Amino acid sequence: MNDDQEQITLVDENGNEELYDVLFTFESDDFGKSYILIYPAGKSEDEEVDIQAYALPADDDPANPSGGDLQLIESDEEWDMVESVLNTFLADGTIDPNAGKQG
Repeated sequence: MNDDQEQITLVDENGNEELYDVLFTFESDDFGKSYILIYPAGKSEDEEVDIQAYALPADDDPANPSGGDLQLIESDEEWDMVESVLNTFLADGTIDPNAGKQG
């Protein structure tokens, strides 16, 4: 496991804190937002994980997220784009800079 892995803490509505590893962040020019994909910390590399995606706050830098209230992704179009970027990442371990652009 990478010791340099970025981590964030999410706090639920009951005040419970859970640590997550950051898979990656990216920007979408089409939606004018940045996104973060995370999974629960402490999972081994061969363990199946539940990857979660959120939109970053409008003023947050995706290259160095500072935190704040992550926003739910609400539109089907945004989910389709995020899934496309994730699938590209999972397929070859890289992020396609054009994946967030509508054709």
